[in-house]
Amino acid sequence: MDVLPAGPEALLVDLDGLDAVAAVGAALRDALDRGDLPGVVDVVPAARTVLVTAPGSRDALRAVRTLLEHVDPADVPERREAGTVELPVVYDGEDLELVARDAGWSADEVVAAHTGAELTVAFGGFAPGFAYLAGLPEALQQPRLDTPRPRIPSGSVGVAGEFGGVYPRTSPGGWRLIGRLTDDAPTLFDPDRDPPALLVPGTTVRFRDAGRP
Repeated sequence: MDVLPAGPEALLVDLDGLDAVAAVGAALRDALDRGDLPGVVDVVPAARTVLVTAPGSRDALRAVRTLLEHVDPADVPERREAGTVELPVVYDGEDLELVARDAGWSADEVVAAHTGAELTVAFGGFAPGFAYLAGLPEALQQPRLDTPRPRIPSGSVGVAGEFGGVYPRTSPGGWRLIGRLTDDAPTLFDPDRDPPALLVPGTTVRFRDAGRP
């Protein structure tokens, strides 16, 4: 674990992987809940890092460093439950056959594996409402496309590396697309909702096969 300055008002904790991120993130959130880190305003997990921000409070950053001296990144906490969300998917993605070929499966087997997995929101990023979903079957953990697409429609369901995800809005992207949410699927991001993102860290996500054209 490396603790690095991220400008004058934040620290970036560099870690080995998702389990270590979960351990450090949980320790920091617990300390916040206890009121032990006054001045810290945000703890932001990512794939290999945790960002801690404390605007205008060097004392808070010193307290974070002291706390982290006593945190074992190998001590993975129990997962904080944040509810379960089911998302209906039409499995007609442009890369479904590519994913099936590289997995050594049929398209039906890809769909069965994807819908049979219980995924967990590890963190958010890239775009408002975009959740990185951990827990993909190993055969579906495939690389991004060599050339990203300039336009991916909102609701597209894809895989990239160790993560699954759903594009909450139309945007460029390089994930392998295996399907799309149905028109009646829940809205992933609504700025007028509290919280705006449907999929927050700790949420369990299951995909349901809504058929193919």
